Amino acid sequence: MEAREELRKLRESTGMNRKEFCEYFEIPYMTETDWELGNRRVPRYLLHLIEYKIKMEKLANKKKENAQEDEATKE
Repeated sequence: MEAREELRKLRESTGMNRKEFCEYFEIPYMTETDWELGNRRVPRYLLHLIEYKIKMEKLANKKKENAQEDEATKE
């Protein structure tokens, strides 16, 4: 899979549109657009960092949800 396709899939996995994704990761909108369109190459290391951040935040959210569920069942 090409890097631009991986970036698009990562973005879509967050449920964010392009603008939201750019704001969240502090990537210039035109840069991200050029990456997804294949006009510029996405650095591989950046894909790995974005993927890591997404995974870790989803993990963190799951832990928060589990903690909230535990508190709700105690009440």
